[in-house]
Amino acid sequence: MANKNSKTQKLENSNVPVVASPTPTSEVETESGLPAGRQVEVTVEGSNYKFSPANIKAKKGDTVRLTFRSAGGIHDLTMDEFEVQTNQIGEGEEEEVEFVADKVGTFEYYCSVAGHRAMGMTGIFVVE
Repeated sequence: MANKNSKTQKLENSNVPVVASPTPTSEVETESGLPAGRQVEVTVEGSNYKFSPANIKAKKGDTVRLTFRSAGGIHDLTMDEFEVQTNQIGEGEEEEVEFVADKVGTFEYYCSVAGHRAMGMTGIFVVE
């Protein structure tokens, strides 16, 4: 298996590269041996009045590690229902937050910089 910093690995006894998932996930087990949720890594870029990706999915119980990057201007990422809020960051900067997706539903994330949400800088986070 590739280490966390590796993007590719070679199959045993093969020269064929295997590309690692850009958003690695893994099951976490409790002491009882039952899955406690996955660890999900997501990168979201904020630029002039939009997020990319604009839709994120997870399963209830997942631990989400979200990296927010500003690709232009000053932005943040806020999701009220999970008490997620990054600092306002400038172009080329990034910040990481981590939370548990402990509610099922469809939730909005947005940029709280004055006027940005009203101009459409929002996204959807779906927890199944």
